[in-house]
Amino acid sequence: MRYARLRPDRRRIREPDNMRCPKCGSDSAPDAQFCPRCGTRLYEPKPADKREYALMRVHPAWWHFIGSILFSCVLIAAGFALRFIYVKGWSVSLLLVAIGVAQLISIALRRHFISWSLTSERVIENKGILARHRREMELADVRSVDVEQRFMQRAMGLGDVIIASAASADYAIRLYDIPDPEGVAETLRRARLKRLA
Repeated sequence: MRYARLRPDRRRIREPDNMRCPKCGSDSAPDAQFCPRCGTRLYEPKPADKREYALMRVHPAWWHFIGSILFSCVLIAAGFALRFIYVKGWSVSLLLVAIGVAQLISIALRRHFISWSLTSERVIENKGILARHRREMELADVRSVDVEQRFMQRAMGLGDVIIASAASADYAIRLYDIPDPEGVAETLRRARLKRLA
């Protein structure tokens, strides 16, 4: 009877490569999150099967524009009143109504083009109609999530959510005058914990 000879596997187990800092180029431990030399965050490659998906999109409440809305309504009301008081002053009344309506359309467009999107990976801020302004923050870089509510905001069920970054003390994204700020902050906290898990 012949026995098969067992040979020990001499292949070397490859140790994980060190993380290289994209800013200063120094090597760090494979599991390091920040560079020990310059403090830059070290990003590990994401798995191919992990896809980013949207969680929510928030716009500021109409209450944020209440001053401009009331001014527009006053202009429209003054235009109609002027039309009935001075029959011959139709051109001035038409001008007032047109300005008021144009301002209401402008307010609706401004609100539509201000948004904060929360995905499974980051927070995205978009502002501007003609000139667009976009800022992003990775959920892994979020240091704190705070909620502020002034008296009138609490009465209206609104509030501000401030998202501070761990990368810089001066960098923060502020979601202002949004409905249900506590719910938005809690959704953000859960998404951050899931991202860090």
